Amino acid sequence: MHYALCIMNYFCTFAAIMVKSPHPLIAIVPVVVLIGLLAVAISLFGSDSLSGGSQIALLMGMAVCVSLSMTIYKTPWRTFEKQIKATLGEVSITLLILLCVGMLAGSWMVSGIVPTLIYYGVQIMSPQFFLVSSCIICALVSLLSGSSWTTIATIGVALLGIGHALGVSEAWTAGAIISGAYFGDKMSPLSDTTILASSATGTDLFVHIRYMMFTTMPTFLITITIFFITGLDGDASTEIEVSEYTDGLSRTFNISIWTLLVPLLTGVLIARRVPSLIVLFASSVMAGIVALILQPHILCEIAGGGGDASAASLTRGLAITYFGATAVDTGNASLNELISTSGMAGMLNTIWLILCAMCFGAAMVASRMIESITKVVIRFIRNRISLVSSTVGTGIFLNITTGDQFISIVLNADIYKEVYKQEGYESRLLSRTTEDAATVTSVLIPWNTCGMTQSTVLGVPTLTYLPYCFFNLLSPLMSIFIAAIGWKIKKNERE
Repeated sequence: MHYALCIMNYFCTFAAIMVKSPHPLIAIVPVVVLIGLLAVAISLFGSDSLSGGSQIALLMGMAVCVSLSMTIYKTPWRTFEKQIKATLGEVSITLLILLCVGMLAGSWMVSGIVPTLIYYGVQIMSPQFFLVSSCIICALVSLLSGSSWTTIATIGVALLGIGHALGVSEAWTAGAIISGAYFGDKMSPLSDTTILASSATGTDLFVHIRYMMFTTMPTFLITITIFFITGLDGDASTEIEVSEYTDGLSRTFNISIWTLLVPLLTGVLIARRVPSLIVLFASSVMAGIVALILQPHILCEIAGGGGDASAASLTRGLAITYFGATAVDTGNASLNELISTSGMAGMLNTIWLILCAMCFGAAMVASRMIESITKVVIRFIRNRISLVSSTVGTGIFLNITTGDQFISIVLNADIYKEVYKQEGYESRLLSRTTEDAATVTSVLIPWNTCGMTQSTVLGVPTLTYLPYCFFNLLSPLMSIFIAAIGWKIKKNERE
């Protein structure tokens, strides 16, 4: 909540500094340049474009934005500097969360938590019902925690491993995990994005959540139906591969039900509404303690100390687990790849990309180029369908250009608040449409903070899982469809 209010205050402050909006044809230039450079980066580097090529494209796009604004509209550099400082200052918590996610991923794997979940999960879950089960499980966890990031970094990683052992495509599995996690995130009263969308539009939180049911529930039902039907067509002959995975895990790790105390205690912290950063860090520490007790031989292997289980060797192994890359030999090459981790160091490319994306977004906001572009779109609003469609399109556009869902939600609400009021529509329609567009599509954009984070955590490129995130793809379309039929949409009574 504090994060949302700070962002709104910053935008109000710096929007007041600028008086003249750039011409739309000028404002669109940095976006066109960015898209062109990103296309070049992807063609040259492929899946490695997020390791440097995309960052350069974002900084070049920022440079074009700043140059045009300073040259043509005489915008002082100080305006951009203040906005960049404000934006990066607010995203600092996100960066710390990412580092803690890296710690969590490494410690949960080496301590045997994820291997234990995989070991029992592949024996309990059926390949035919795996996708639909994964989607529903992630939806419930995210609904209770209010965080798609925490859900994907914990149970999502374990489900990806189970799917791998069951022979399910990692792209399909990632799509099911993300679809469920973002459903729960969107509908939870504990979610930052849900609170932000309601507060930014002046809508009561629970009014906002109840109104989202009319678009979100049909979308989720369609999503789980797709995963259910797809699962039934899957190949059930995975017994040999499952046996190889369980044998490899039991030979390498001390598979113990006691390791599941950490997820249980993590769930307790989530239920008590402890902040995500504290939950992730505390869970990583607990997992480290479990690793010292149950997996000392693996810590020694990571430390390179052979069979020497000295305090120094264990400490070194645990430290590497938290911050560096780990590789444990199970005798199965496929399983080795599955249980390898990269710790906090594996998040550095993502953090680098977030910083560059935030700089580009800050420049577009400070120059008022985003505002200029959206004003053009508003001119074409003629009826309810065009109003909602425009809101959806702007939300997706802001996710692409600003690189952050929180900024997209605030700007979308700020741009359309008066328009909805003038047209006589309730604020809950704006808050719902903003979530249907800005919240759920952020994870589908490779350089957005959500897209970068989830692709890094799951180890699946954004463009690989994108076609299978049915909930995220269908939500904006469902919002437009409901607007077209006018279901539960009414205008305020005017005097």
